[in-house]
Amino acid sequence: MKNINRRKFIQKTSMASAAVGVSSFLTNPINAQSTRPSSSTYMGDFSAPPLNTVRAAFIGVGARGGTHLKFFAGLPNTEVVAISDLYEDLVKEKLGWLTEVVGATNSKNCKLYWGDEDRWKTMLQEVKPDVVFIATNWVNHAPMAIESMKQGAHAFVEVPIAVTLEEMWNIVDTSEQTKKHCMMMENVNYGRDELLFLNMVRQGLLGDLLHAEAAYIHELRWQMEEQERGTGSWRTHHYAKRNGNLYPTHGLGPVAQYMNLGRGVDTFKSLVSYSSPSIGRSMYAEDNYPENQKWNQLNFEGGDINTSIIKTQLGRTVLVQWDETSPRPYSRLNLIQGVKGALAGFPTRVALEGGVLGITDDHHSWVQGEKLQAVYDKYDHPLYKRLNETAKNSGHGGMDGIMMYRIVECLQQGIPLDQNVYEGCFWSAVAPLSEKSVSEEGMPQAFPDFTRGSWKNTLPLSIIT
Repeated sequence: MKNINRRKFIQKTSMASAAVGVSSFLTNPINAQSTRPSSSTYMGDFSAPPLNTVRAAFIGVGARGGTHLKFFAGLPNTEVVAISDLYEDLVKEKLGWLTEVVGATNSKNCKLYWGDEDRWKTMLQEVKPDVVFIATNWVNHAPMAIESMKQGAHAFVEVPIAVTLEEMWNIVDTSEQTKKHCMMMENVNYGRDELLFLNMVRQGLLGDLLHAEAAYIHELRWQMEEQERGTGSWRTHHYAKRNGNLYPTHGLGPVAQYMNLGRGVDTFKSLVSYSSPSIGRSMYAEDNYPENQKWNQLNFEGGDINTSIIKTQLGRTVLVQWDETSPRPYSRLNLIQGVKGALAGFPTRVALEGGVLGITDDHHSWVQGEKLQAVYDKYDHPLYKRLNETAKNSGHGGMDGIMMYRIVECLQQGIPLDQNVYEGCFWSAVAPLSEKSVSEEGMPQAFPDFTRGSWKNTLPLSIIT
């Protein structure tokens, strides 16, 4: 940011601090201590002692956990020491995957746990892994991450990091007390276009940033077929009972890092949210299941589409939308607007003042389609160029593998992770804050400062080579 903008920022944040007692609607109802206990450590730029060999346990090895396990096992100096799931067949299936990757000799010492809902706790106590990867239903993310850290392991959690603000504070406090990483595995931050946009923003091509748009638009009504196991068996109940943006992080994570939110330059301030009527889920259940079937017994309260707007400390805005019900094409929006141009996704396109690489003469037309190749050639992120071949078959276009590779690389080198615990909480906090705003007819809700003010001294995510 320019010096003048930094001065304005300091003035704005000072005024905001003075106004806390006056603006009651921005009073955070769930907050932790305003000062960090002396026994705790700020984890924003934290470097853990390096691990020569990363010994990992996996909790939840269905659709996501199993693919994480398989790619992790193929990386140098790693060891899968335990697999835990409710279901015996899933555990044994994933042991087979592990054996395919590392061979029978190297997989024979992997401990297997299934059956009781608390078997994962026994696993932590018996195996003492260095890291734990958690890919279970949402309500288990926080308890499992917290216990993993207490048992001496770094925790890596599927999205969202937690469901409630109270859980998020407990995760932050535990991470700071134990000096263990807790990273929400937002894989979209490692997508090619997201890395491309980050690189272009860091090179100053957009100038000062003003606005972003993020979304998770993904028609997933078919998951209601998963009635005994699988995502639909538990996620459908969230749609019925909760009204807000329940899944914000895939769209929000990348644009938050473009804008350096929670990292030195700016941070989250407040949110307003509205939901549409709730129609689609009930209609789908009526059209596809008998009247007495369990989905037809639910009262779906969550709106089909939720629209939230975030205001940052600098006054910038972020639109965040969520819709897993409507029949429409997939989109994460992925738009970032600066004073010198815009980058946007779905489809990927670029517009800059003065034109782009001789392809356009001005900002009145997009560079997109085949013409984008020149943009990729010049601005592809060095991390993508280094790891694309290694990760391209890992899932989601390679972003899953790049993410896992970077996790292991950071742990082995003893360097800060690309996503810290506070970012996972900021991005996930949109869900409970949006629910509260919707219930209060769009009243603004304050973001908790999970960093307790330390975001001002946290380094922006650099362009990793």
